[in-house]
Formats: sequence, C-alpha cells, structure tokens
Amino acid sequence: MRPGWIDSGPDCAYALGMELHLEPELAAKVEQWSAETGLPVNHLIEDAITGYFSEVEQIKMTLDSRYDDIVSGRVQPMDGREAVRLIKERAAARRKSIA
Repeated sequence: MRPGWIDSGPDCAYALGMELHLEPELAAKVEQWSAETGLPVNHLIEDAITGYFSEVEQIKMTLDSRYDDIVSGRVQPMDGREAVRLIKERAAARRKSIA
C-alpha cells in the first residue's frame, strides 16, 4: 500500500463500513432529522462529515492565504485592540451618517 492511501481491500478494518458511536442526545437529533427529511441516517451523517471537512479545508486555505499576505508584506498585522477600536469608530460613523 502506498503512503497516504486508505486500504479498502477485503482485509481492511473499514471494508464493510465504519461504526460510529454518538451521545444519546445527538443520536436522537439525527434520528429525528432522518424522520423529518426521509433520508437514511447514514446519508445524513456522511453529508455532515463531508460538509465539515469541506469547511475545514476552506478555512485552512483562507488562513494560508492570509499568512502568505502577511509574510509577503502585502498586508500588515494589526493589534487586536486596535482592530476593535477601528471597528467601533466605523460603526459610530455609520450610525451618525444614518441619523
């Protein structure tokens, strides 16, 4: 097997699927969701996990891009307190312009 590949052969632990244990409250929500949508539980869980990993990948790409912007000098990092102060100033200016 090549590094990074998941073994899906007949001797693989996951060849027949994976067992997932949920807390009772979450399991009840998934069952209710399944009943409301008419979709099988395994389909809902697969969609949720796929969506989760898609979001994680998108966040990673965004963070990598922002890091590259800082390293290259295209943008300068800003202190958190300074950022909050600027946001508050802009919000106050907008409120004044609307009033």
